[in-house]
Amino acid sequence: MSPSAVALACPDEPEFPADAIEVARIGDAWGVKGWFKVVPFSSDPQAIFSSRRWFIKAPAPTGVVAPAAVRPALPGWLRISGIKEHGDSVVAQAQGVESRADAQALRGARVFIGRSSFPTQGSDEFYWVDLLGLQVVNRRDEVLGVVVGLIETGPQSVLRVAAGPESVERLIPFVAAYVDEVSLERKRIQVDWDLDY
Repeated sequence: MSPSAVALACPDEPEFPADAIEVARIGDAWGVKGWFKVVPFSSDPQAIFSSRRWFIKAPAPTGVVAPAAVRPALPGWLRISGIKEHGDSVVAQAQGVESRADAQALRGARVFIGRSSFPTQGSDEFYWVDLLGLQVVNRRDEVLGVVVGLIETGPQSVLRVAAGPESVERLIPFVAAYVDEVSLERKRIQVDWDLDY
């Protein structure tokens, strides 16, 4: 895929958003008309369905160095013209990506979307990216640590909470039985969880 093909379809190159969040990566080509598979990082990928402008970057380095000529230059962004669920996966098509070879050239690219483009969630729903870094305290106001990540287990998410880089992580189910309050304004989560759990 040539960057000029995408530039013709999308003449005004937008700036990479300051609030960009990595939400997916591009997988293999799907079919022969430029469609490609998308691997979302969330089990409920609302953000990629709601945004028609995806910013992309090259795959993260893997330690294996390939000659520069092997991989064509990626455009800075894609204007998504079609996206749909296909079985248990997601497939998409972008302007300027018209063939299987064009789609294959995107393989491995990381997909970013501006946080401001995410759909508005309900009052008791949160995007995982908003929970990262929040301080976690129990009902006695004892600090358990900060949220360093989440684990998707299918029926529920689990907070990964650590008090420091060398500390053992606590795994706290992100369900109403254990989570009393989430305050994004105060950057804190109160839970029903003891220090010795």
